[in-house]
Amino acid sequence: MTRALFNFYLAIDGIIANKLRAFLTALGIIFGVAAVVAMLAIGSGAQKAILEQMKLIGSNSIIVKSLTEDDNKEDSDDEEKRKWSPGLSLSDVQAINSIVPTIEKSGGEINMKQSLIANGMQSKVKVIGIEESYFSLNNLDIGSGSNFSAIHHTNGTAVCIIGKTLHAKYFQGENAIGKKIKLGNNWLTIVGITDKQIAKRENLEKLGLQDNNSNVYVPLQTALIRFKDRAKIKSSDISRRFRNFSGTHNYHQLDRAVFRVDDGGNLQATAEVIGKYLDRKHNSIKDYEIQIPELLIQQQQKTQETFNIVLAVIAGISLLVGGIGIMNIMLASVLERIKEIGIRRSIGAQKGDIVLQFLFEAVFICFLGGLIGVILGIVTARLIANSAEIPTVISWWSIVLSFGVAFIVGLVFGLFPAKRASEYDPIIALRSN
Repeated sequence: MTRALFNFYLAIDGIIANKLRAFLTALGIIFGVAAVVAMLAIGSGAQKAILEQMKLIGSNSIIVKSLTEDDNKEDSDDEEKRKWSPGLSLSDVQAINSIVPTIEKSGGEINMKQSLIANGMQSKVKVIGIEESYFSLNNLDIGSGSNFSAIHHTNGTAVCIIGKTLHAKYFQGENAIGKKIKLGNNWLTIVGITDKQIAKRENLEKLGLQDNNSNVYVPLQTALIRFKDRAKIKSSDISRRFRNFSGTHNYHQLDRAVFRVDDGGNLQATAEVIGKYLDRKHNSIKDYEIQIPELLIQQQQKTQETFNIVLAVIAGISLLVGGIGIMNIMLASVLERIKEIGIRRSIGAQKGDIVLQFLFEAVFICFLGGLIGVILGIVTARLIANSAEIPTVISWWSIVLSFGVAFIVGLVFGLFPAKRASEYDPIIALRSN
């Protein structure tokens, strides 16, 4: 142990005597370790974002969205245009839920834009007519107050639940439960406030989801009775039947329906059954769109894994180049210090002492490079997160891994120069200039 410590001190003296060379030697390790830390931070951040997306939609969900006439571009010939579709309706959701055994929960939604007046302020807000299953399907909790009761969902009661952001905007520091707001021509009583749901807007848009924090929720029957039921036949619907109507016309009773499947393996098959039912019910008019967010996320996850592998390869190449650089510099250092090696051997140093001295130098340089690289990697990850808005998560295991890799690189690539130094004949070494 004493000899090992003595050789370690000699290695430190050698590094201090050649600071610039030691720093240049460590550059490859610095950038390699920084790349590893930043890569792992980006990869972990992406995985966390994917898990957050899974929480937003829940597992095993299928979304059916209604399409307006402008969205539906498939009716090309005159015969197709004469076909009639009743649109996505509550009866569709109920029928699908009853005839498809793999569906364990379902719910229809109506989306409206209404004028909101509360506490002397007015603005346009999104109002969503929901069924009892909405909050469990969307993993949304009631923060204060209560959920709608069965009576609310049956009788079209004038009640609502508001999002956390709306509560903060219109009722700062107040308890909004029991207070009334005006939506369009209707006065509604607030019975609950949702918990804040943390999610990035771009993640919501990718999955076809909405910002639940800024919505007003009303029972579905309330939306149909007190606001508008698009399933009722009007003169505009008759004109649409004969294609005398021009412009966008939303004839769907529901804007969206969500189905929760009992097992992830049944997602694709269930979606196909839903598609066949709607195709027959809507007279083969594709005025709906079926989305499986979980499959979209899985595709995104595969893309992210490929991206992580590419980053890992780049970081590995950086470390490999850094290790080769250390070996080259250490070999050059051995040639410069042949006389020093000869003197040490002549006064009793053994081959193992020479090996330890040069090996300690390589490992210590890699350790310092790893330390600087970790700091640089953390800073780089923060800069990427702030500038490019890419989520990053820096974990302790990534730092430990980086130090471990730096140590192994120093050990592996420092061993050959150290062994080369120990093999010099002391007499020949003393004769060198």
